[in-house]
Amino acid sequence: MSQFTDFFWTSHEGLPLHARDYAPKGVSGGEAQKLPVICIHGLTRNARDFEDLAPRIAATGRRVLAVDVRGRGLSARDPNPMNYHPGTYAADVVSLLAAAGIDQAVFVGTSMGGLITLVLASFKPEAIAAAVLNDVGPEVSPVGLARIAGYTGRVGRFEAWDDAVAYVRDINQAAFPAYDPDDWERAARRTFDSQDGGFVAAYDPDIAVPIRAAAEAAAKVQAETGQAPPPPDMYPLFRALAKDRPLLLVRGGISDLIDPAIAERMRAAAPHMAYAEVPGVGHAPMLTEPEAWAAIEKLLQAAP
Repeated sequence: MSQFTDFFWTSHEGLPLHARDYAPKGVSGGEAQKLPVICIHGLTRNARDFEDLAPRIAATGRRVLAVDVRGRGLSARDPNPMNYHPGTYAADVVSLLAAAGIDQAVFVGTSMGGLITLVLASFKPEAIAAAVLNDVGPEVSPVGLARIAGYTGRVGRFEAWDDAVAYVRDINQAAFPAYDPDDWERAARRTFDSQDGGFVAAYDPDIAVPIRAAAEAAAKVQAETGQAPPPPDMYPLFRALAKDRPLLLVRGGISDLIDPAIAERMRAAAPHMAYAEVPGVGHAPMLTEPEAWAAIEKLLQAAP
């Protein structure tokens, strides 16, 4: 029997969207429920990334909704690729909260999911009771950003399952050096869908369109001025998220996206923020590692 049910809702413009809905465990009908948890994945990922974490959280007595961001998993693809950006995704989360009857939740955001949470804090801060930022923050290393941009939207179709597994291993083995063949099989099942006898990535390749457009615009500015345009300042969003609520940063010990210097700047900007580092793991931890899970458990105990 599945540990979750499928929850479908629509965006403000009518795009069908999906989340995995994990019911809280050990909660009787008359017992006051704890706030639910919304889990949001990274750029090329989907709700399956939380298939191990979500049941653990549900076992603490909280409902968990693991989102398929538009263009990923079972959520519909957007006919306008330029809508693939955190502002749109945050608006989709607002629609999810309304459809699910949720006024406030704890948010767990991996990579892009953390950026979506930052944006959400800027226009609907009352919806966020506490938050976990998984290997992401108001600034990121250009090294990791370039690596992710380099493969996003470029994976083709694989006819053989072994080739799909090999692809996942090739782009992730630096981040997960301890993975064994069974781990890579599971990672590939989270990454690919079967289609007409072959295997395709579980996301719309057009999610790369805005990324490439931004890169082209930056290159044009640099060519005209001799200087690359500065990245947007997201620290005001980070400070808004950190204000008056429990906040946790989980960092992969060998992450190329959140390096130690960035982590230190984040901790200086939000002194009360809890911090956990997962040794021997890069971008991004799965959050079931002992160091990550212990910190998440502590945050959940402090959250309403």
